[in-house]
Amino acid sequence: MFSGLKTNNTFSTNQVFNSCIDLPVLQSHMHWNYIPSTKSIQIAYRATQTSTGWIAWAINPTGTSMIGSQAVVAFLNANGTMTAYTTPITSYNPSMKQAALCFRVSNISATYAKNEMTIFGVVGPLNNGTTVNHVWQAGSSVINNIPQMHPTSGPNIQSVGILDFLSLSSSLPPSKL
Repeated sequence: MFSGLKTNNTFSTNQVFNSCIDLPVLQSHMHWNYIPSTKSIQIAYRATQTSTGWIAWAINPTGTSMIGSQAVVAFLNANGTMTAYTTPITSYNPSMKQAALCFRVSNISATYAKNEMTIFGVVGPLNNGTTVNHVWQAGSSVINNIPQMHPTSGPNIQSVGILDFLSLSSSLPPSKL
């Protein structure tokens, strides 16, 4: 298990998050507010990245791997603005094109500053409780506004875990322990 509050949770959007963890790989951090009345989670996923790369954060409602994940991806568009959208990960060679997920994600936006990309959104309602399998990812290139394949070794295949939105904890799935 890994957990811990990250200091300096300041966002240019002036959003404030009550919970945060440093993720164990890919220089990433997960920030959130659980909203009990709607069973939703306000999220900010932040990761170190260059201006030519991309980041993604996902929930996998059916397993503990990339396949089946329901992702939000972000990158710096060719016109210099951030692009963020949802895309389901249905294979090891997904299209990475915008498409609907099996659950709602609203208020999606992204920022890029000081070599960090951040994805913001509201996920839910979550109908299966507050503990989820999550996956996070990063790649180094975007071509024609489509994120390209990430490395398939090292930290990029270790970026999976279990996240409990009611606590400050995250852990690796049993197969990764």
